[in-house]
Amino acid sequence: MDIERIHTPVMLERTLELLSPAIAGDGAVLVDATLGMGGHTAAFLERFQNLTVIGLDRDTDALGIARERLAKFGDRARFVHTVYDGIERAVRSEGFREVQGVLFDLGVSSLQLDRAERGFAYSKDAPLDMRMDFTSGRTAAEVIAEESEEELRRIFLDYGEEKLAARYARAIVRARADAPITRSAELVAVIQAATPVAVQRQGHPAKRVFQALRIEVNEELSVLERAMPAALETIAVGGRIVVLAYQSLEDRIVKRALSAASSSTAPAGLPMELPEHRPQFKLLVRGAELASEAEQAENPRAKPVRLRAAERVRKPS
Repeated sequence: MDIERIHTPVMLERTLELLSPAIAGDGAVLVDATLGMGGHTAAFLERFQNLTVIGLDRDTDALGIARERLAKFGDRARFVHTVYDGIERAVRSEGFREVQGVLFDLGVSSLQLDRAERGFAYSKDAPLDMRMDFTSGRTAAEVIAEESEEELRRIFLDYGEEKLAARYARAIVRARADAPITRSAELVAVIQAATPVAVQRQGHPAKRVFQALRIEVNEELSVLERAMPAALETIAVGGRIVVLAYQSLEDRIVKRALSAASSSTAPAGLPMELPEHRPQFKLLVRGAELASEAEQAENPRAKPVRLRAAERVRKPS
């Protein structure tokens, strides 16, 4: 496997630029909360010779590849098999109380997309799995088989923002009554048959359904809801967090968490802001940054990315 060819880290130079003021010093620790195949981590360890990175991932395949790729860095590269809402436990397990940097590169990884057998891609026929950690949890095929029409509609609407959610849920329930839907090509065929021709011209009709199933299978949004405050809690004063989100549902959670952390908690009507009410973080970028046009042209997976970042300015007294 040519890792460098299949895995180009998104907005790498920008993440290095934003995190470097916090992690350039001796003894600095960075948590790569979505390690994947280690592209971002490799660059950070190369650039900052005194940096330790704790890499988290729920995907055992990705951890195996990252371990091999980062072996040359010795114990400066640490590995923890966990979902990223376990960040606080992971940091403590490696002997640290706080860290100087946290990086989230959310969404499905290149490894998961490019290995057809994982079932993430609607363009490749494979078993309907979609688990990021294929050692535990329900598969997408089980979700399709077990959930009611009403619940499937909710999943497609809430997690895929799919306008035809009700139509697709109804078609799936009818199709599964005749035969189980266990492969991605079977699900795509059901969706395509239920899609008006005019809609099919607007893009692949299965895209949002597959996104929704992946989010449901991996509990991505609820995990992120827990992970953001946990990550912020681990960051030392002067430390920074950078988050790369790839769809609006993720970005909304990130925006809300960083906005709350960077806002005053003073009750309305107070004549002055007391020290304990001052924000604990300050935002480092205005709104959400996009990848440059050049990067989007070179790396199509950078097209939907939204980057947000913040720095801790104080700890609660």
